[in-house]
Amino acid sequence: MTTGISTRAVIGVSLSTVPHRDHSRLLGCASIGVVIHKVTATVLVSAVLAAGCSSGQSTDGRPPSSPATSPTATPATAVDLLKSGLTFIDQVSFRADMAIGESIAATSRTDNANKRATATLSAPGGKKLEIRAVGDDLYMMAAGVLPDMPKGWMVVDPAKVPAAFGLSFAQGSVDPGGSARLVNAVTSARATGSDISGTIDIGKIGVGNGMSFPGVRPGEVQGQFQATLDDQGRLTSFAIHGEGVPSGSVRYSEFGTPVAVSAPQGAVPAPESLYPLLGVQ
Repeated sequence: MTTGISTRAVIGVSLSTVPHRDHSRLLGCASIGVVIHKVTATVLVSAVLAAGCSSGQSTDGRPPSSPATSPTATPATAVDLLKSGLTFIDQVSFRADMAIGESIAATSRTDNANKRATATLSAPGGKKLEIRAVGDDLYMMAAGVLPDMPKGWMVVDPAKVPAAFGLSFAQGSVDPGGSARLVNAVTSARATGSDISGTIDIGKIGVGNGMSFPGVRPGEVQGQFQATLDDQGRLTSFAIHGEGVPSGSVRYSEFGTPVAVSAPQGAVPAPESLYPLLGVQ
């Protein structure tokens, strides 16, 4: 995480939840968060968002099941496989699709090496928020989603973004799926071919890019996870589900596909009323 303002481009997607016993909030949060209110939920959207759900995913957020094979790795090795499956993030461009429950979805395309990212978040009610990151510049379009926002694109001032949620394109800094935190919260894992499954401490996931659970304390909710690696060992899916929290998933694809994004024409400075809405609240 960087602290320099001039070189920080805030990017990533985060969705987070709290247990069902607190139905007043359903949070999504990350390096930048934008609050979208609905009757029983609040969605905090981070700095790089994209619309759509991942394909081939069941409505509860679990990845498709794979044919069972004989176990091929010890629990310790299974976790190592998950960690090594994330090295592509700094090496190639990629797409990340995220979903929380059945009503919130985000898709981002990120190229850390060339400092390019674009994304859109789709929330209940047909609301959509779009963000682009081009080098150190950040743009957002939130008309109709946030109150009193201008139509079209806005230029977001990184100096006014909460520092705790400002990430750079520096190595190891940007994964819109937040899978490193997911892997670090794994408490047991077993590899069966390219599939890895086990248990995860929901409260240890913490808050940041990707799925976050700020309302759950470590040790409070033990969940299950299923993950899949491709033939090059890259993580392609990570899904979690636990009692009392909505299911969530992230899928990675389109490795090496160029990220076509440019600074939008006619973007205007974001109003001061935007910045109090950013970050976890």
